[in-house]
Amino acid sequence: MAKMEHPIGVLYSNTGSYSVIGRESLDGATIAIQEVNASDRFDFQLRAVPADPAGKAEQYAVLAQQMMAEAGCRHIVGCQTSWSRKELLPVLERHQGLLWYAIPYEGFESHDRVIYSGACPNQNVVPLFHKIIPEYGKRAFLLGSNYIWGWEMNRIARELLAAEDGAVLGERYVALGDVEIGHLINEIRTTRPDFIFNNLIGVSSYAFLRALRDLALAEPDFRPEVMPVLSCNLTEAELPIIGTAANGVISTASYFETADFPGNSDLVRRMHDVRGRDVGVSAMFTGPYQAVWALALAIEACGTDEPDAVRDFLTTTGVPTPAGELLIDRNTQHATLTPFIGVVEGVANGEPRQPQFRILNPQAHRLAPDPYLVNLNSDRSAKGPRPRDHGFLRVVK
Repeated sequence: MAKMEHPIGVLYSNTGSYSVIGRESLDGATIAIQEVNASDRFDFQLRAVPADPAGKAEQYAVLAQQMMAEAGCRHIVGCQTSWSRKELLPVLERHQGLLWYAIPYEGFESHDRVIYSGACPNQNVVPLFHKIIPEYGKRAFLLGSNYIWGWEMNRIARELLAAEDGAVLGERYVALGDVEIGHLINEIRTTRPDFIFNNLIGVSSYAFLRALRDLALAEPDFRPEVMPVLSCNLTEAELPIIGTAANGVISTASYFETADFPGNSDLVRRMHDVRGRDVGVSAMFTGPYQAVWALALAIEACGTDEPDAVRDFLTTTGVPTPAGELLIDRNTQHATLTPFIGVVEGVANGEPRQPQFRILNPQAHRLAPDPYLVNLNSDRSAKGPRPRDHGFLRVVK
């Protein structure tokens, strides 16, 4: 007897200016679907319905409409940018579908048609700044691709710096896909910040890191150990593309291949067997991978892929996926995650190797989501007396 099929939209840009992370996310979703279908546990099959928006925000809604209206998808695993996610919201509302958004983002959203399993601000930028500011200083230069991610992450960064009596020496944006970044290097060379917060994505970020490496080779004051680059979205997937220019970048993610937690070594081994030993496992892979497994386990528990039933199950019950438990908060539909912080290193014992992240906070613990940062001030004040009245964030928009 043939198993029932559930069509699942897989909507990632595997071409275009941020295609590297798109292909990584596509791999995660695709491999998870293959594993679910190969398992004897489930009495159903997942049928992938893939589409490539090619990095064009307006194409996401068009393709999502086709997935839901024509292919019968009730769930879509996808989107790499907040711009594309917001384009999907009217389509999801129209068809009462569910988007599984597994990418780190800037927060300040909670929609009943979205499961947010990527890190939100209290799980990415906040712990990153709390670690870096005491070690390197309070004078920052902020960069971003010219859309929601860059704008909002830099807005939060400004408030974090203001709460510490810090300073923003510059805040600059470039269009998605723009690699003309000489003016950014010139301004950084003039202002000499303590650190750079890099919210550029795709080829724009790669071009910037290479140009900054060249500056550091000429002027040692700009070496990463003196003036680091911070990121909330650089992962193992992009390190081979960037090369040595990534060395010294400090990034945060809910998953690093080198993180030490139960089950990770087995996951890494299995993925290396499937994808090749030279292909790193990253948060851009494990996010969609975990989302597909969570969806399959929810369908099994509910006996249906009806989106509201799946969502209600997930917000009351943690599910043990091969990439770790996924626990979704009932009020915000965001995941509880661990904010690992890692620095890119490209050599071991003086010998070249594939670049990877060395974990700087191995004792990191899981944090409940706070996408609107409403609890941040109380969390900070609970640690001890507040030294200054203005040491609080404004969380209004």
